[in-house]
Amino acid sequence: MSATQLRRLEFSTVAAIALLLIVVIPLLHANGVVSNYYISVWGKYLCYALLAISVDLLWGYTGLLSLGQALFFTLGGYMHGMYLMRMIGDLGQYKKPIPDFLVFLGWERLPAFWEPFASFPFALTMVFLVPGIIAYVFGFLAFRSRIKGVYFSILTQALTYAASIMFFRNNLLLGGNNGFTDFKFILGHSLAAPATTRALYIATALTVLLAYLFCRWLSKTKFGLVQQAIRDGENRVLFSGYATAHFKLFVFVIAALIAAVGGALYTPQVGIINPGEMQADKSLEAVVWVAVGGRGTLLGPILGAVSINALKSWATRAYPDLWLILLGGLFILVVLFLPGGLVSVPARLRTAWKKLSEKAPDLPAAVVPQIENRKS
Repeated sequence: MSATQLRRLEFSTVAAIALLLIVVIPLLHANGVVSNYYISVWGKYLCYALLAISVDLLWGYTGLLSLGQALFFTLGGYMHGMYLMRMIGDLGQYKKPIPDFLVFLGWERLPAFWEPFASFPFALTMVFLVPGIIAYVFGFLAFRSRIKGVYFSILTQALTYAASIMFFRNNLLLGGNNGFTDFKFILGHSLAAPATTRALYIATALTVLLAYLFCRWLSKTKFGLVQQAIRDGENRVLFSGYATAHFKLFVFVIAALIAAVGGALYTPQVGIINPGEMQADKSLEAVVWVAVGGRGTLLGPILGAVSINALKSWATRAYPDLWLILLGGLFILVVLFLPGGLVSVPARLRTAWKKLSEKAPDLPAAVVPQIENRKS
């Protein structure tokens, strides 16, 4: 297929998926066909799709394998979670105007840094600001030191591990190992209401679409071309006069913000956020989603995140002891036999069909009598 035909096919596929996710499923939910539980589960899958897009933007388009994207995902969730905890008011188990875990720790008043999170705009600002600053500082130090390859992956994993240990501590006053839960309201609306559940799901689906369109646009710009050149040969880009550290830093921060937005949308739909979401295995799972879906395609990571998490939901119920074996086996099979990921399956099937449908070329009329004479 030509490049134009591929673009048209991709646009048609994205439009069809967007119509299904943004229009059809909410309509089915509004009419009682899809339950609150299932629309929340699909909202969670789409939040993970944002995490997968952030991984692909780094790994698939820039060649930076980050094993710390779950950190930014969780930080976004915590920033939104602090606002949701403030909205509980005195409806907690202890009937006090501060979060239950603070009462359990002996606090009588709200810590000062919790006060501004009663404002949704402030919490939304923190969703972008906190992960963005951490990504900028870490990326600046790492890229200035020209750390890349496996060393960069190890450093991002170490950052995530250190952060998870810190968040597990009760004296951080962020819920310890239990994190935040028991949310009740958002912007004055009950989180238990079907309309609120549906609105959160639609917001998540629209955010995934916008993130996809933004990353697709970015990949087609001059910046995106330099970004992909860094992936294919950073030394050549350096010799061409480009400051690759600046490009990588920008992409690293953008990817962190996309992951943080996914975490912020994840928290109210799942109803909990805790340090377990930022552990290293979560980032490794996201890498598997991207590899299975199709690295460097943007649509592939979305497909990989949704399909693998749907498989996980089924497998952890049917075969709970075999889930990690299934995940590892799937990753190995894709790497060995389907390196292009799930998005490459239609093209492979089309190629196979063309080979099967090809007929032997007809022989010229003048050659047929000669063959017959030889046979006789």
